[in-house]
Amino acid sequence: MTEPYVRKLSTILLDAVTDKDPLVQEQVCGALCALGDAQPAEVLRACEEYLWQHEKLAHPYRTMILRAMETVVSGHISELDKDVARAIILLASSEMTRAKELVCDWQQAASNVLVAVGKRFIGKVMEEVLSKFQPGALPHYYVVQTLANLAASNVFGMVPFLTSILSTMLPMLGMAKHDTMRVAFCCALQRFSESTLEYLANLDQAPDPTVRKDTFASDIFSAYDVLFNHWMQSREAKLRLAVVEALGPMSHLLPSEKLEEQLPKLLPGVVALYRKHAEAFHVSKSLGQILEAAVVVGSRTLEAQLDLLLAALHAQICVPVESSSPLVVSNQKEVLRCFTVLACCAPDRLLAFLLPKLDASNERTRVGTLQVLRHVINSAAPQMEVKKPFILSSMRLPLLDTNTKVKRAVVQVISAMAHHGYLEQPGGEAMVEYIVQQCALPPESEPRKLAPDSEDLAEDGVRAISISTLYLVSTTVDRMSDVLWPYLLEFLTPTRFTGALTPLCRSLVHLAQKKQEVGADAFLIQYDGNVSLPSPYAITTRLLTVSSHPYLGDGRGAASLRLLNVLHRNIHPLLGQRWATTIPLLLEHLDEHTEETLSQKEWEEKLLAFLRDTLTVVSDNTWICQLSLEMCKQLPCYNGIAQEKNFLYKCIGTTLGAASSKEVVRKQLQELLETARHQEEAEREGLASCFGICAISHLDDVLAQLEDFMRSDVFRKSTGIFNIFKDRNENEVEKLKGTLILCYGHVAARAPRELVLAKVESDILRNIFQYFSTKDPALKLCLVQSVCMASQAICSSAQANSFHFSQKAELVAQMMEFIKAEPPDSLRTPIRKKAMLACTYLASLEPALEEHVQADLIHSCLHSVLPVLPEPEGEDDHQESLYLDTMRALEGLLTGLLRRNMTPQGLQIMVEHLSPWIKSPRGHERVRALSLSACLLRYFLEHLHVSALVPFHNLGLLIGLFSPRCADLWPATRQEAVSCVYALLYLQLGYEGFSRDYRDDVAERLLTLKEGLVHPDSAILFHTCNSIAQIIAKRLPPEQLISLLLTMFEGLGDPDRNCSRAATVMVNCLLKERGNMLQEKVPEIVSVLRSKLQETREEYVLQAAQRSVHLLASQHCAAVVTSLLGSPLPFDSHTCTLWRALAVEPSLTTQVLGLLLEKLSKDVPFKETRAFLLSSSPGRVATLLPLAATCALCEVMSAPASGPAVLELYPQLFAALLLRISCTVGVALPRNLQAKERKGAGSAVAPRSLEPCSSAADALQAMLLRGGNEDVVQRMELEGGWQLLRTSAGHEEGVTRLASAMAKFAGPRLPLVMKALVCTQSSVYEIQRVTSTGFLAELLNSNVVNDLMLLESLLDNLAARQKDTCASVRRLVLRGLANVASGSPDKVRAHGPQLLTAVIGGLDDRDDPHSLVALEAMVGLARLLDLVEPQDLHPVLLHVAIRIRPFFDSEKMELRSASIRLFGHLNKACGGRCEDVFLEQVVGGLVPLLLHLQDPQGPVTSVCAAHVRPQPAVRRAGDRPPEAPAGGAGPTLRGVPQHHLQAPDAPLPRAAGPPGEHRPLLLQEQLGGRPRRRPHAHGVPGAARGAGAAATGGPGAADCSPPAPPQGPGPPGAHEGCRDSGPPGEVRLRPPCSATRHPCEQSPRVCA
Repeated sequence: MTEPYVRKLSTILLDAVTDKDPLVQEQVCGALCALGDAQPAEVLRACEEYLWQHEKLAHPYRTMILRAMETVVSGHISELDKDVARAIILLASSEMTRAKELVCDWQQAASNVLVAVGKRFIGKVMEEVLSKFQPGALPHYYVVQTLANLAASNVFGMVPFLTSILSTMLPMLGMAKHDTMRVAFCCALQRFSESTLEYLANLDQAPDPTVRKDTFASDIFSAYDVLFNHWMQSREAKLRLAVVEALGPMSHLLPSEKLEEQLPKLLPGVVALYRKHAEAFHVSKSLGQILEAAVVVGSRTLEAQLDLLLAALHAQICVPVESSSPLVVSNQKEVLRCFTVLACCAPDRLLAFLLPKLDASNERTRVGTLQVLRHVINSAAPQMEVKKPFILSSMRLPLLDTNTKVKRAVVQVISAMAHHGYLEQPGGEAMVEYIVQQCALPPESEPRKLAPDSEDLAEDGVRAISISTLYLVSTTVDRMSDVLWPYLLEFLTPTRFTGALTPLCRSLVHLAQKKQEVGADAFLIQYDGNVSLPSPYAITTRLLTVSSHPYLGDGRGAASLRLLNVLHRNIHPLLGQRWATTIPLLLEHLDEHTEETLSQKEWEEKLLAFLRDTLTVVSDNTWICQLSLEMCKQLPCYNGIAQEKNFLYKCIGTTLGAASSKEVVRKQLQELLETARHQEEAEREGLASCFGICAISHLDDVLAQLEDFMRSDVFRKSTGIFNIFKDRNENEVEKLKGTLILCYGHVAARAPRELVLAKVESDILRNIFQYFSTKDPALKLCLVQSVCMASQAICSSAQANSFHFSQKAELVAQMMEFIKAEPPDSLRTPIRKKAMLACTYLASLEPALEEHVQADLIHSCLHSVLPVLPEPEGEDDHQESLYLDTMRALEGLLTGLLRRNMTPQGLQIMVEHLSPWIKSPRGHERVRALSLSACLLRYFLEHLHVSALVPFHNLGLLIGLFSPRCADLWPATRQEAVSCVYALLYLQLGYEGFSRDYRDDVAERLLTLKEGLVHPDSAILFHTCNSIAQIIAKRLPPEQLISLLLTMFEGLGDPDRNCSRAATVMVNCLLKERGNMLQEKVPEIVSVLRSKLQETREEYVLQAAQRSVHLLASQHCAAVVTSLLGSPLPFDSHTCTLWRALAVEPSLTTQVLGLLLEKLSKDVPFKETRAFLLSSSPGRVATLLPLAATCALCEVMSAPASGPAVLELYPQLFAALLLRISCTVGVALPRNLQAKERKGAGSAVAPRSLEPCSSAADALQAMLLRGGNEDVVQRMELEGGWQLLRTSAGHEEGVTRLASAMAKFAGPRLPLVMKALVCTQSSVYEIQRVTSTGFLAELLNSNVVNDLMLLESLLDNLAARQKDTCASVRRLVLRGLANVASGSPDKVRAHGPQLLTAVIGGLDDRDDPHSLVALEAMVGLARLLDLVEPQDLHPVLLHVAIRIRPFFDSEKMELRSASIRLFGHLNKACGGRCEDVFLEQVVGGLVPLLLHLQDPQGPVTSVCAAHVRPQPAVRRAGDRPPEAPAGGAGPTLRGVPQHHLQAPDAPLPRAAGPPGEHRPLLLQEQLGGRPRRRPHAHGVPGAARGAGAAATGGPGAADCSPPAPPQGPGPPGAHEGCRDSGPPGEVRLRPPCSATRHPCEQSPRVCA
């Protein structure tokens, strides 16, 4: 970068220094320094110019710039030229002295710049500084401070100036009145003195070697006088400390005589400051310098001050050291330095003062004294040489102190003594033993966290320093070799030094190697002169035993083995070469493992193998026997250390096994049995191990010794006077028995396999069997363990397959008894584990267990282990370990039993035993059962051998059991369940012929899903279950699908809601994926679903079942419908739910409805049967299939989602259900259903009616509601139409009202409905033809048929039914034709001939014995007369009149009434050329009509009276016509149906008798309905009103009105203009239109 650019960039950075953000300021300074590293001169010039140019820049910013300049100068002082240095010096001097008051940061920064420049340009800096340091005036504080710092930073450059500086400064000392200035002068004098001393100490490097101490002596003394005699008396502590700091280095520059003169005052004066200042470091430092100066000059006055000094210094060394205060630590170092000075000049006085202090009981005093003693031993060794015995003897009491701090200090003293030859003196062994004792302290597993001010030291700290000291002394202090070797060997065998074994062994290895380097003779241990040394047997036993747990005690196993290896010549001369090979291998094994990974059993086997190899190499029976004796001798040493003692027993067994002397072996075994501590379980186990190992070589001797021991007095209970100890002795005997039993077990386990089979039953189990009756848990455990070992020994024998174990069943039964006796909810002993292990081995032997025994064994073991409550986490690791071992034993037993039947059936048996536990409501039982299942499946898979392709026939059952557990509440259970499914899928692949190492991509997906089951939310959980089901569906053979589904259906009732939901998810997934293969199984599936729904009330199960049925139906609709129809009637709520599930999807719903319609018509609607033998008429009983289909239709259509399907099949459904209603009217339920119906009716929640007609009506209502015709349903309810439909008497009326409502509210539906009904008019059932005809006939009563252009087709259809064999059909046809008059009056004339022909044809119906057809014809004809063309009517008038005349005299009131009314209408309708012809009929019928005026039936009389009235004289012009009867039409005729009187377009009333009239039952049935209510008069048609008035006999009933004048032709039906005014339908006798008059014109007119 160019100089201008650097200058500009520097200026920019300097401007940014004033930023308010401290972080920005810091970054700017850093940038300046970095730029200064690249261009120091330019940056410094820029800073210098900037500060000169910005005089008013605040001092904090000036401080930052000056600090940056100092950094650049310090780093690049060698690169600066004089001009830059001069400019910087002037700037810094100005900045430093500009302000008279102190601004510390700013002025210190300027001073630091001057000091930095002074390191190279000292002359120019001194020139500038001295210009401000003039005689006669106090200089600026920081001028003095700068001079002091310059003296410290540049000694050789500054000392030459000191003479002139001191001469100028000394007068100023008296002028300084402020303590701050005095402190500055003290600091300067201190630095000047230190610089001078450093200069004088390095004269060979100094620029002026002629400088001498005397040059400064007088000036320093003058300054000393001021400082000590005046300033030191100040009350200001800071000034006093500054004075004392200066006095220390100044004392070295004082003249010798002056120093000697001042010491009596100086030393007490300095010591007195200890009391005034808490921080004594500066005092101690100065005191040390003064003492050194005094010693240098050979002061004689120092001795007089020793007592004072020692007391003061000892008090300082006893001050506790605080780690948080570095000054305290530094003070102690300075105090120790003072003691060193005193030790060199007065050692006797010092020891006389110190050593008595060691006897003090105060901890701080003793620790401080020991610290001083250690320091003196190290720093004043020559002076202490002759004092060694004295010092050693004084350590007696400190060695006994138990305080950890004292111990630590003692160890440090002993370490110092070792380095200076103290331990070679008498009494040195005690020091070594003390160190070993501290090494043996127990280490803390977790060192205590001490507070910073804590004075406690952990025991581990003492132990660690002791171990370090022992090793350092052994390895680095050559003179200690003779002291420690072989003395340290004495500490190997005592157990109190066990903790120190590792450091001992390490030190001994190093010492032994050093001795070997010296020579073989020096290495060999001389036992003659060292009787206290342990023997080779003791060393071998000890080191081998402690090696059994190699990582204890900082790795004592490796250390012990290395020591053994080094001592091989001292152990036995033959072992060197072999141990050089075997021991490194053992050490290598330890290096490869850690305490956590090392197998203890494997390590012990390696050590025992090493021991056997050693014994083989030695091959000396005497040596071996001696070693065994030593091992037995050391056994008591390990009391309380069970594991090591156990291993030592194994070593004894190994050693005795190698011994050739049988007497020694038996004697040792006897002693072991007699001296063992049988109360301790571990010792019993160890002793048994010893016997077992020994039996490898001495089987017969061991068995004989055990037999002898059993027969000895030891097993006899005490009697007599000592009977008070009976219980204790019994307990001891039980423990002895336990030992003995364990010994037999271990003997069986260890003895040679070729020998054990012959003795296992005769010598071993025979002696064990006699103790099986015990109740003692410990003895039980011994028995179980021994049986287990014996069984295992038999199994591992080469002849095991041919060995027939006759006691097997008895042993298994005994093991089961032990297992059952254990508490089921807790696990405290390993009895269960051992017993199951024994059963595992026993089960594999011949003869095979019987099936019931095996089942009982499995059942007992599962009930003993699985319910055990889990221990709270982290509370008891032992319990957890015991349970895991027990579970492994159970796994081994189950896999062992499975091994004997490696077939799908064998696997199924095992899983069936586990199934109740898999579904247990307790989570810990489920997870354990599934863990066992997974283990069994893995074992089965690993050992699967398929010789031929055979089916895995129970795959579906097993997967169905395990897969729902994938959603278990316990994450571990979910994991195990997936493992089970995974294994099962691979088992299936194995049975399909795939190799064991084949990996299926689909099945492997389960492993990835398994990871997601650890802690998922419910949504992820069930999504995972769905994925698992998809995997299962892809790999499940078709023939297994139904068994899987049925098993999963069982899972719907699982108490675990999660698993139940998972089962539903999986079932539906399987149905979706593979449901197309289940057609034949649909009935079974539907049946199971129904049963499951009855067992559970869970909503999600109900929804899942609905989904299942829907999925099935979407693939097998007909099968599902058929299956559901097979459900018992009445349908329960669950079956109804399943029916409604079929209405979810419109396309499926359409299929279902279509199938149900087919079922509805597939069978006859009823069967005729005689209720009683003597009954004259058969009863009708509903058939089941149509009844069930009807109920199903009702349920399906009750679902809101069925709407689209209902609309699609609307006409078919309407027609079918309407006809179903018709053919079930009066039909009864089968007897078996009648009771259910009554029971249902009495229940609190009434189900849908099962009565055939009611169920059909309910279905029709549901269909209309779902089809959007709510208005039709409501109208029917208001009019009572639904109730009418259900009854025989009201059915026709109900159909009529339904048709009327449909015509009014569902017009657009009618064309297709009519088409569907027309198709049914050929039904074989008359009632169905009647219903359809009645519906169609009523449609003609509405104008909607005209709007929909249905009139023509309806008329044609009805006309075609005129020849129907059923009179009711023919009657309803006539009614329908007559309804045209009401519904489409304007169409009557167009169809007049057709209508008249059909109606008149009804008058001639000969097949109607009750003349109901004729009655309907007469009523209908009366309605049509006014609307047809006259030319169509006139030709038939005479025929009609003649045809109806016989009915005037009919016995039936309805026929008489209708015929008379029709006759009246005919009279009204006749006119023109037909009037004369009709007159003859009137005359001929006059007599009957007159007679009927007196008819006993009121309605007939009324009708007759209405139409027969006298004819008055010809009315005169202007006469008023007679008024109509009051009230209008008068009362309604009785028996006229209501709908004929309600509106002008209503049809005429049908025939009906008056209330109470007895009519034949047949007539009543055919008329089909009850008498109608009498309507109001205002609703009566015009033709009926006149008749009504006459019938009542009211005013004007017989009145004859004059005829009205002719009005000319009018529209059809407007007949009043050409007739006399009178009631409509009245027949009057009047002269013809000719001029001649009829002879009877004067006679009254008769109404016919």
